[in-house]
Amino acid sequence: MVPGREAHCCRVNAPVQIRNRFLLLADLVLVVTAVLASFALRLDIGPAFTALLPSAWVMVLLALAIKPVVYYAFGLYRRYWLYASIRELRLIVAATITASVAVALAVLIARALGGFQPGFPRLVLGIDWLLSLFSVGGLRMAVRMLAESGQISQKADGLVGAKRVVVVGAGSAGALVVREMQHNPQLHMTPVAFVDDDRDKKGMVIHGIPVAAGLRELPNVFSRYRAHEVVIAIPTAPGPTVRRVIEICRQYRITFSTMPGIYELIGGKVSVNRLREVEISDLLRREPADIDDEGVGRTLTGKRVLVTGAGGSIGLELCRQIAHWRPVQLGLLGHGENSVFEAMLDLTDDNPGLPLVPIIADVRDVDRIGNVFDDFRPHVVFHAAAHKHVPMMEINVEEALTNNVLGTQSVVKAALSYGTERLVLISTDKAVEPTSVMGATKRLAEMIVNDAAVRSGRQFVTVRFGNVLGSRGSIVPLFKRQIARGGPVTITHPEMERFFMTIPEAVHLVVQAASMGEGGDVFVLRMGEPVRILDLAEDIIRLSGLEPHKDIEIAFTGIRQGEKLSETLWDEGLTLSPTDHPDVLRVEQDEPLSGEALEATIEELVRLAREGDAEAIVGLLSERIPGNMLSQLPPPDMTAVL
Repeated sequence: MVPGREAHCCRVNAPVQIRNRFLLLADLVLVVTAVLASFALRLDIGPAFTALLPSAWVMVLLALAIKPVVYYAFGLYRRYWLYASIRELRLIVAATITASVAVALAVLIARALGGFQPGFPRLVLGIDWLLSLFSVGGLRMAVRMLAESGQISQKADGLVGAKRVVVVGAGSAGALVVREMQHNPQLHMTPVAFVDDDRDKKGMVIHGIPVAAGLRELPNVFSRYRAHEVVIAIPTAPGPTVRRVIEICRQYRITFSTMPGIYELIGGKVSVNRLREVEISDLLRREPADIDDEGVGRTLTGKRVLVTGAGGSIGLELCRQIAHWRPVQLGLLGHGENSVFEAMLDLTDDNPGLPLVPIIADVRDVDRIGNVFDDFRPHVVFHAAAHKHVPMMEINVEEALTNNVLGTQSVVKAALSYGTERLVLISTDKAVEPTSVMGATKRLAEMIVNDAAVRSGRQFVTVRFGNVLGSRGSIVPLFKRQIARGGPVTITHPEMERFFMTIPEAVHLVVQAASMGEGGDVFVLRMGEPVRILDLAEDIIRLSGLEPHKDIEIAFTGIRQGEKLSETLWDEGLTLSPTDHPDVLRVEQDEPLSGEALEATIEELVRLAREGDAEAIVGLLSERIPGNMLSQLPPPDMTAVL
């Protein structure tokens, strides 16, 4: 959200609503007027009209008895007509048709019972409907127009000192943002032009605002419309498009803000309230991929879903996106009560009717986890609870082992015992040919899930992805702290590169993969091209309003022993097979440990962890994990995040 705007949105001086009881009184007058006018239009004012006037009054009484009741049933007296839209117009049409049909039936019955004089003109019924439609609709649209005119003085006040805004994107999101700016003068934002590369939209006018040009002509638009600010209102915009816009804005010293990406808006709404400063994640957005709504719906809708690690960044985003699919219950399991409580508040705000179950538990506590599964009986489990900070786990080997391995085993065994249909393990590219204890323990966790799937035939799968921007302990907060201190920003090597994905994008694909697994699958997410850490650091410095190598120094500390310049998402020599989703691939691999051998290895590792023998744990992991380089571990660097 753009700083300071949330207060404005709550203080908008909306015009006074015309009370619905006055609308009811007006409708009663219009009902009488419509019936009498329909007779007059059909018969003209004269002897014929006078002769049938008693019949007209009978129809008036029938209309007064029926139409207001029908209008009430359709909700015409529960609407806030200041903000009427096409949806309300459809409602008016449906209500007047229904009311007129009901009156026509009543007239036919009354006529058969002798309640009308001979020669009753049936065309009157059709004229009455048309007059009712125009009068009822016209009355409510007049309220809408009065509201607009009542805002003119407020808008005039709001225009004083208002920023002239160019909106990039003339789609539905851009139109909604412009509409909200126009309705809320206290935002002090006046839309002056759209910019969009769609040639069919160029020259068109949306809500009174012209689509002035394409992105290439953005500098000319700045000059022509004397713009102060740019709003990027394209939730589907990929990173290169966002980068292109902000580079132009920076060149011409125009401030800019953006709307969150499409995955961040799932289950939310598009509005000025959602505008915020451009972040590094916006520059790395990918083209949004379609999701198999039917497959995901079958997996999640109406099911009891449990997310472990629900208070973490990945776990919370999982909960947000799962909530979109309306599970019958959503369990939030976490070890920290504060993080689970905050997750509950976050989810309740956006999903007030969703049954949420907070569960405070340690995944390593086998008995507690068994009781949780016995009570909750989840159909689907997303296991995101894990220790993931690589250098921290090099110092706390026992914790990495018990949390990532014993915790996974505990959850998987409970899922097997209490009928869980699907289980999804959130894993990492660091599990491939691991150079760290964290990566090795996550690889063992993958083996546990695979072994359970093979033995049970259930849909237990692993989803493996690379670095996630914005997660706790990620590289971005570290770089921001270094920039805030005035630098330098430290990088191990100028050619160091990693795969990156935003949290919402990664979770979006995890949810999709959950619906595709057949059991024992290891899915990897197509993370796009790897990103040079140097380029990432330079972008973050520029987004902070500074120039890299000038305002903020970048220092190279040297690559460490055993560290990779780049990472892979699967072992060398393994084959990948496509899935129904273009961004989700299946890795074909045979795990070296399974069954009794895997069980014995875990028991031995847990015993060593309880004895505090970290060196022996690393030695045993080195023996059992394929392709690992644990023996080449460098001294831990507590500030490293890669």
